[in-house]
Amino acid sequence: MPTFSIPSLLSGLGLVLASCATAYAWLSLWAWFRSERRKQHRRATVNDQASRPVSVLKPLHGAEPGLYENLKGFCAQRYAHYEILFGVRDPDDPAIAIVQRLQREFPALSMALVIDPVVHGANFKISNLINLLAHARHDWLVLADSDISVAPDYLARVTAPLGDPQVGIVTCLYHGVAHGGLVARLGRLFIDDWFAPSVRLAHAFGSTRFAFGSTIAVRRDTLDAIGGFDALKDTLADDFWLGERSRQRGLRTVLSDVVVGTDVSENRLSSLWSHELRWMRTIRAISPAGFAFSFVCFTWPLLALALLLCPTIACLLVAALGVVARLGRYLAAWRSTARTRRGQDLWLTPLRDALLLLEWAGALTHWRVQWRGQALHARDHAPSRYP
Repeated sequence: MPTFSIPSLLSGLGLVLASCATAYAWLSLWAWFRSERRKQHRRATVNDQASRPVSVLKPLHGAEPGLYENLKGFCAQRYAHYEILFGVRDPDDPAIAIVQRLQREFPALSMALVIDPVVHGANFKISNLINLLAHARHDWLVLADSDISVAPDYLARVTAPLGDPQVGIVTCLYHGVAHGGLVARLGRLFIDDWFAPSVRLAHAFGSTRFAFGSTIAVRRDTLDAIGGFDALKDTLADDFWLGERSRQRGLRTVLSDVVVGTDVSENRLSSLWSHELRWMRTIRAISPAGFAFSFVCFTWPLLALALLLCPTIACLLVAALGVVARLGRYLAAWRSTARTRRGQDLWLTPLRDALLLLEWAGALTHWRVQWRGQALHARDHAPSRYP
């Protein structure tokens, strides 16, 4: 019988790790090019749907950096009939002054501020949306987080697929917009160099099991059919579960060709760590198996570990191919979003991948997350059944 020594087993493991990391790097690069081609050839049809009235629901919490500019983009949409509803819980919330400024600047736009302290569940954002929905006049709804920046044609493009009765929700990917120094730039790379490529790759292989708070467009009848916002009031990943409940009813999720911006404003590594660890633990609660194997996404540390375990020419060649794909993916994405990314951040990608690997390991330790001053248990806030 063949015998295997520990060094040979470790060497084989190293070669496997290098192969997995390299395969993921090349597949994610392919998925990026595929996404760009689809974006060029599949522009949303907006001429018929742009006349459908839309209610935009914007839950707010504090005057975060860039809030005025982000909200102003929603007030300047090239869309015939829409209203914007801004919601806060606290009558002293500093976001109120920004909304009032916009109301003075856009007097012709249907815009309302809803101040309602009623809390409907553990998720304060969903409580805010429940309060806003009571004031919405239209049956086509767009939910968008407060830190999202959009182009003037955003509303027309993201609502266009709702004309198909088989579509449940429409959602958007996003790129990071760093406001600050090194820590904010690392946060932007979390979105642009890890999160977005993994979503594009999953979508390229047919998965639509996602929904992002950056944008969710949904018809009111779909929302009612899945139990409304009340069904989500105690969940943590409310955006994901809204989409999942829609999919459970046989409706399609559409990933729009629109990519919006999202602000990254952390200026301390501890706050960035806490934020990203919450994301990691939430992903683990939603998709345990996918999360378990997501370590293959962290190209640089995985290739370094592989070469340490297997310092051979074969492993070096495989790792070199992985490096080429990893650099190519970064540079390709940088060219397409040059207004928010800088080529000088290329040197940060090894540090970014190493930090991701540590966060991945940290997410395995327990389920506790911090969110808007609340301590939550990610597993307790992930519903296990659907209506």
